[in-house]
Amino acid sequence: PISDLVTEITLQPVRRHDVDAAILFSDILTVPDAMGLGLRFAEGVGPTFERPVREESDVNALRPADLDKLSYVFEAVAQSKKALAGRVPLIGFAGSPFTLLCYMIEGGAPGVFQRAKSMMFARPDLFEKALGALTDSVAAYLERQILSGADALQIFDSWGGVLSGHAFQRFS
Repeated sequence: PISDLVTEITLQPVRRHDVDAAILFSDILTVPDAMGLGLRFAEGVGPTFERPVREESDVNALRPADLDKLSYVFEAVAQSKKALAGRVPLIGFAGSPFTLLCYMIEGGAPGVFQRAKSMMFARPDLFEKALGALTDSVAAYLERQILSGADALQIFDSWGGVLSGHAFQRFS
């Protein structure tokens, strides 16, 4: 099962190195995929979404992440926690809503963030609505990781650095 692979990759650094904690091995785009956007990985291209979020109708169609589709993650958290047997803490993991939304709007790797920034500045209301839907799903995803045994949580805001200080405070 996928949960066994995730567990193995999570535990490898603990076995091989003198680390202070284990961090869940997971892709940041699992939440948008569980929201029904159709995540694919194309060789030489990277992650892409079959259904990017670009129009108001796309934002209005966003639904909460189906956490049952991510059960393998929660199983891997529980398995990893058990295998660690208290040796080191386990850190759960998720992408930040801002970073995830950039991928969702661009349809894949953000590049220069043209579409995301266009929506953010031309339609901040729409951007914030999408962020709200993502925030709810990311929070539920992280809560399930805690309930499955994660000791702490890490949120990757990979793209927050492209924002000005004011925009960061507002959108990220």
